[in-house]
Amino acid sequence: MPEQPPDLRIKNFNEVALGYTPEMAMEEAKRCLQCKNPACVKGCPVGVNIPAFIKCVSRGEFEKAIDIIRQNNSLPAICGRVCPYERQCEGACVLDKKHEPVGIGFLERFVADYEREHIGFRIPPLPEKKLGSVAVIGSGPAGLTAASDLAKLGYFVTIFEALHEVGGVLTYGIPEFRLPKNIVQAEVEYVRKLGVEIKTNVVVGKTISLHEILKEFDAAFIGTGAGLPKFMHIPGESLPGIYSANEFLTRVNLMKAYRFPEYDTPVTVGKRVAVIGGGNVAMDCARTALRLGARECMVVYRRTEKEMPARVEEIRRAKEEGVKFLELAAPVSYLDDGQGRLRSMRCIRFTLGEPDESGRRRPVPIPGSEFELEVDTVLVAIGQEPNPLLPRCTPGLKTRADGTIKVDQEGRTSIPRVWAGGDIIHGDATVILAMGTARIAANSIHRYLTSPKDWPKV
Repeated sequence: MPEQPPDLRIKNFNEVALGYTPEMAMEEAKRCLQCKNPACVKGCPVGVNIPAFIKCVSRGEFEKAIDIIRQNNSLPAICGRVCPYERQCEGACVLDKKHEPVGIGFLERFVADYEREHIGFRIPPLPEKKLGSVAVIGSGPAGLTAASDLAKLGYFVTIFEALHEVGGVLTYGIPEFRLPKNIVQAEVEYVRKLGVEIKTNVVVGKTISLHEILKEFDAAFIGTGAGLPKFMHIPGESLPGIYSANEFLTRVNLMKAYRFPEYDTPVTVGKRVAVIGGGNVAMDCARTALRLGARECMVVYRRTEKEMPARVEEIRRAKEEGVKFLELAAPVSYLDDGQGRLRSMRCIRFTLGEPDESGRRRPVPIPGSEFELEVDTVLVAIGQEPNPLLPRCTPGLKTRADGTIKVDQEGRTSIPRVWAGGDIIHGDATVILAMGTARIAANSIHRYLTSPKDWPKV
């Protein structure tokens, strides 16, 4: 897919990938083998009929293609941009064994963009809303998916969002150059057109309790995500100049610091920036810091690039834009300049030992290998934990030691008539995985509410 050249894109927040032309999309779609037992569908957490939509694209039948996609996915323009498809649908593509897999993600993005730009959203025939009402808590990918699936089935659905803008991590966590806000807003508008009501500035657990919601609604779905940043808890970590990735990206995205001075909400970024971590969020932070004026930005990771969880194309783009990588190292403390601000970080080197529970080789610190790096800004991107507010404020809602909500295979929680999905049940993961668990929960809610005689009382 064509992209902005690195020397140009590093000076703006416009989208890096430029999209297929219709001719390019049709040519790529013709590479699909139309397998009788398509492994790509099994690799898709939301079960999109991939061969069918690709066949339509190969014929230039773009309207039919989007209709097929939207049967299972209400957020295709988003998924076509941020899904780790190389590890899912494309990773399962038969062509990937000897050649390059079909560009399923690029094709999904093309079809969704074509719909938005040339066709307009066409809402499928909706059943009469007489099956009941469902509250959805959180408007991230899990909440939007559960809401849209339930609305299509004939439920009155209301989303409660704590922030003033809708979209959750899609809005505040992913940079504009990777997922433009107008794309998120368009997909949210599609969900609204399905009949979903969205109420912002409602903090469930504070503004209203979950038990109060259950008095008004027949069921509830919790999709509050993983919004609590992780820290390393090392000396000096509270020094000015050290941000969590959550705070940094939220300031840039939600407060539109990337549009300064049009929006007077700047983020202070120094000349030498270090990003701790190796995931997509770390790449987002590093690339954002350079766009905000950092002279040098370095990703510091305790394993090697081979073990980085970030997508390959995001690592490639970061390198093209000038991000440097320091492998097999991590900070052990931060040092100030004598005036209370960050001056440097003291690091230790690692070697790789035996594989751990993730299947990656475990980083083992090398005694006596400490060294110092001069930095004036550090962005800590080592993961997020589930948002603890709602579980803490809801008696009877069982959680695990890591803060995730306990659910069964259908997403049911310990409280009757309450389901959950997304990062709040499995921890910090991908957009499409959150959507997949939300679909499972929505189907379970539907089965439950169509058998009212079986309803337990809260």
